[in-house]
Amino acid sequence: MLVRTATGADAAAIARVQQETWRVAYAHVFPAEALARDFIDVERWRRRLVDPPPGWSTFVAGEPVVGFASVGPSRDEPGLGELYAIYVLPPCWSTGAGRALIERAEERLAEDFDEATLWVLEDNPRARRFYESAGWRPDGARKVEPRWDVSAPEIRYRRRLQ
Repeated sequence: MLVRTATGADAAAIARVQQETWRVAYAHVFPAEALARDFIDVERWRRRLVDPPPGWSTFVAGEPVVGFASVGPSRDEPGLGELYAIYVLPPCWSTGAGRALIERAEERLAEDFDEATLWVLEDNPRARRFYESAGWRPDGARKVEPRWDVSAPEIRYRRRLQ
């Protein structure tokens, strides 16, 4: 599976992947009417890809794009890296796209960090199995950030990279 660094030209594809994946993966968590709307800002993605925040990298898989991953410095643990996002279109689940993306994301994180974290919805067993099969483990941290009037708990995973 081809994995490459994303460019501003990938913004619409990334937004589509993120939105379509949310609609399937989180249908049991968030309101259908909220998921039915266009809720991912393509221009925000374009800005992040053209002029990324310090330390950020985003990768895409496939041609056309079927998935993406974004990484950079941890937002809550100084000195650690973070896998901010990894999404693959549902028809492409279990095809190796996710595995190729997480491997590239971990390679990039390992360039700057010995350890990394990620946040995942607690009620997302498929993603949790995926992370655990890649060597990530829950570290005990938990948070709740309401989205669309739903308080969906997230748990943090951690992995040594070196």
